[in-house]
Formats: sequence, structure tokens, C-alpha cells
Amino acid sequence: MLVSNSSSSTVNVKMASDGVWQGENPLDFALPLLAVQIAVILAVTQGLALALRPLRQPKVVAELLGGILLGPSALGRWGAFRRVIFPPWSTAALDTVSGLGLLLFLLLVGLELDFRAVRRAGPRSVAVAAAGIVPPFLAAPGLVPLLKLALPPAPRHAAAFLPLCVFVGAALSVTALPVLACILKELGLLGTPLGETAMAAAAVNDVFAWALLALALGVSGGSGPRGTPLAPVYILASGAAFVALMLCLLRLLMARLARRAGPERAAALASSSTGAVVACALLAGAVTDAIGVHPVFGAFVFGLSVPRESSLAERAREKVAPLVSGLMLPLYFATSGLHTDVDTVRGAAAWGMAALVVAVAFLGKFGGTFAVATVTGMARREAAALGVAMSAKGLVELIVLNIGKERKVLDDTTFAIFVIMALTTTVLATPFMTALYRSTPTATTPETDGTELKGGDACPA
Repeated sequence: MLVSNSSSSTVNVKMASDGVWQGENPLDFALPLLAVQIAVILAVTQGLALALRPLRQPKVVAELLGGILLGPSALGRWGAFRRVIFPPWSTAALDTVSGLGLLLFLLLVGLELDFRAVRRAGPRSVAVAAAGIVPPFLAAPGLVPLLKLALPPAPRHAAAFLPLCVFVGAALSVTALPVLACILKELGLLGTPLGETAMAAAAVNDVFAWALLALALGVSGGSGPRGTPLAPVYILASGAAFVALMLCLLRLLMARLARRAGPERAAALASSSTGAVVACALLAGAVTDAIGVHPVFGAFVFGLSVPRESSLAERAREKVAPLVSGLMLPLYFATSGLHTDVDTVRGAAAWGMAALVVAVAFLGKFGGTFAVATVTGMARREAAALGVAMSAKGLVELIVLNIGKERKVLDDTTFAIFVIMALTTTVLATPFMTALYRSTPTATTPETDGTELKGGDACPA
């Protein structure tokens, strides 16, 4: 197995050892070390999830905090722990496994996203979604110069203005649909008019979020050593052609095949074709990576291309979801925390920027949502609760941040600041919502609202 170490040289690392009786340390080999790393990450994050359960915090908070505790901000300072459990040469394997989990999760998101539900969203939900996206995104061009002023990057790490604006705007604008569902479920609001409006608005927000991510991926292209000035144009054009091919040609072809097979034969084929769906998603990810767009986008678009009228999407979700949500996705959140070094946020200017980013992210979402909700006839308290709920961050936020870091658009300090922002806004959402709805007569309890979250998880990431 070839693994790149921290000095960018390639070393040969065996997958497994011959055992301690042969004089070999298993933690010097890829597979046993990866097993120990996964066990440590799951033990820490599950322990934190239990500790945070009385506070009704989503699992993503525990998983991110667990990664930060295991990373250079806390336990990673202990040299022996870092060298034994998380040596630099093992980073590629852990990142690959967590990235594969992310890719499969994006396949599930694509399989579950129903454009008909988005189209059915009322005008209020669409307006609320737009109000939660536009103000934070428009704040990015004003925030980026302040970031560059307060945190001057090294010349070789200086990012172009446009890619940085798009990544920052996307990170500020997104709402975490699964985290929002968890918060509403915990407070017994998922089946209420407020919950329905929030979920519909978050679904519309999700569609725009993936479009913003695709834009960010396109404008960040062309920075490689052999890139051309027109590379972003080629990337966007190729990406658009890929989306059109998948959503038009492939989707129509799969729907026609399902109709010709008939209900019984289609169900029989669906029960044995999960492997084919996963393989096609992986191949689609490889294609978008070749285009210059992140592999997760290919898996997501392939998931969208699977027709809902067949049982293929439902069968694939049933088989893939437990492994992804229970093991692989928590690894992605934890590795995001492992890559976060809070120590890089040093000095009054850096922490002042962190506070400003949190304020812009929260107030931009809250202000726009509250204003539009009240204008459309919602009571002030419900409008305030809706604004707080829409400020929760989660998966898409971390995808944007991690890709921005991979593309050298975000440096370590900026990455850490935005991870702090994601944690802060998500942690604050539940107590603020609880304060607003502590005595509401319309909210039902989580046990009696009758609404089930997809995947059977009471608090999805």
C-alpha cells in the first residue's frame, strides 16, 4: 500500500503486520492502525453524544467536537498520542475512508431529494429560503477583504478574490436540513405548521446550496500547475453537460426500463441491484473528479437521476443508509475536526474575525428569514423561531469548508474560524428554539407528533 507522508514523499506501507511475536508493532501498518483510529473516534464521539443528549444537541456537534479533541487543538498536542494513533503517514487512508462515506451519503441525499416536493413548497417557504440565502451570500464580498486584512495569508497561500467569495458565501448561506429536522423533532415541532414551513424552506435551500457548491468548485478550478486561464469555463461547461446527461438522458432511460420491466420484475431487480447503484455512483464520482469537480457532486447527481417511481431508490437507501449513517459519515465529521487547529486562531484580530463571521452567519439568516416570515403573515415568535432554526449548520457547510481547504482557497486559520462558526450556530439553535417554544400550546411532544425521520435515526447528522 502506497501512502504519502508529511514531506510529500511516497513510502511503502504494508497493509497488515506479521504480529508482535514476529517483533512487529501492528500500529506501524495501515489496516490495524485504521481499525484503532476508527474505534477511538467512535468511542470519543459516541461518549460526547451521550453527554450532550440532555442538552438536545445534534450528533454532528459531538462528532465535530470529538474530532477537535483528538486533533491538534487538544490531544494532538501530546506528541506520543499523535505519533502512535494519528501519525502523518496514516492521514491519506483515514481521509479516503471518510471521503468514501461522504460520497455514499451524497448518493443517499440524491436518492431522497424529491423535486416534486420542492415544487409543492408554498410561496412562503420559497421566499423564506431565498431570504436565508441572499443576505449572507451578499455579505461575503464585504467579509472577504476583512478576512484578508485581519488574517494576511502567506503569499503562496493567497487565494483569488472570486473563489474565496463564493466559498465564504456558500458556507454562510447553507442550512443543514438533517440537523434542522433533528432539532424540530426534539422540540416536538416537526409536524406543526412552523416545522412544515421550515423543512420546505430548508429543502429549497438545499437545492440552492448544491448549486452554490457546484459554482464554487467551478470557479476554484484552473489553479493547478498546468491549468489554463479558461479552465473554470471548461469545468463549468463540462459539469453542466454532465448534469444534463444524467438528469435527462440517464433518468429517462432508467424510467423507461423500469416501466418495461413491470412492477414485479422491477422490484426483484431492485432487491439485487444495490451493488450496481453504488458502483454507478462511484463511477459518476470518478467522472466529475476528472472534470475538475469534487467526486461527491457526481454521486449526488447520479442519485438524483434514479427515478422515484421505481423501487430502486428505496432499496438502495435501505441497504446503504445504516452503514453510512452509523459508521462512515461520523468519520467524516470527526476527520473534519481532526483537521481543525484552533491554535491557528491567535490574537485579538483573529478572534474578532471569528466573532464577526458567527454574527454575519447568524444575523444574516435570522434577519432575512424573520423579515420575510413576518411580511407573509407569520406571528413574530414563530418568525423568530424560524429564523433561529434556519441558522443551523451541518453537512453541506463542512463539505464546502473541506473542499475549500483541499483547493487551497481556505487556509488553516480561515478553515478553523468557519468550523467554529458552524459549531456555534448549531449549538445555539436548540436553546434559542427551546426558549421561544418552552410554553407553546401548539407544539406536540416528540413521542406524539407521529413524524418519522428518514433512516430511522432520531437525530441524524
